[in-house]
Amino acid sequence: MTQHDEPSSHYFISQGVKLHYLDWGNPGAPTLLLIHGTRDHARSWDWTARALRDRWHVVALDLRGHGDSEWPPDGAYLLPYHLLDILEMIELLGPAPVTVVAHSFGGNVVARYAGIYPERIRKIVFVDSLGPTPDNYGNWAKEGPVKRSRDWIAQRRDAGLMQPRRLASIEDGAARMRKTNPRLTAAQALHLARHGLRKFEDGYSWKFDPRVSMFAPEDFAVHGSFYWREITAPALILYGRKSWTSDPVADGRADFFQDKRCVTFEDAGHWIHHDALDEFLRLLNEFL
Repeated sequence: MTQHDEPSSHYFISQGVKLHYLDWGNPGAPTLLLIHGTRDHARSWDWTARALRDRWHVVALDLRGHGDSEWPPDGAYLLPYHLLDILEMIELLGPAPVTVVAHSFGGNVVARYAGIYPERIRKIVFVDSLGPTPDNYGNWAKEGPVKRSRDWIAQRRDAGLMQPRRLASIEDGAARMRKTNPRLTAAQALHLARHGLRKFEDGYSWKFDPRVSMFAPEDFAVHGSFYWREITAPALILYGRKSWTSDPVADGRADFFQDKRCVTFEDAGHWIHHDALDEFLRLLNEFL
């Protein structure tokens, strides 16, 4: 891998938190912003960025508490805080409308931004990222906010859950990633683990804050459809048939978008941009 293949690292401050992003160069081209999901990092987009960097100014953000961005001391990971970070990132990139590709939880944040500021988004790609399914909301309604709040408080106060798990090596981390997603190649898993782990005296730990996936009931209290229906930019909605999420066309979530194209990847799971990279890039180039 040559130096030309690598992005440059940059930082900015959002709400008092130091956030990291990767810039793949070509600043005179239209901006393409890549947003990862929970417990992931900006280097998850490397294959996509390298394929598009000649025609786009590609920027990939590490969400707060992820990758090389800081962990906010109060563990402020509610959607509104991520929304403010995205707003600051886009304003840093300049006044022109941006195109955004977002995966998983990142799509929830970007959808809110695109619904609030539709004129600032040129096009948007949701990579298995429309958030909680109707079944999720149904189960949450059965549990009720009191029990869910009690469970969230217990999680946040559990000292054991706050301690990042130690791994013996980067290879150990890669093996765990392939166990979670068997469709990853050995090379993909090793790359993701190498950039997703931090070395300590007694081993390696994932860079993400353990609190990033402890979602409070308030986090998804406002249904995504309130924002989806306000988005005016063309949206490409991608779904992996082997994903743990549900089909946004079949469950009705895609109906809320004004201008959309929906594509299902039959042999891909939640990480479509890893599981079916070539087809993903073909569609991306066609749409963008």
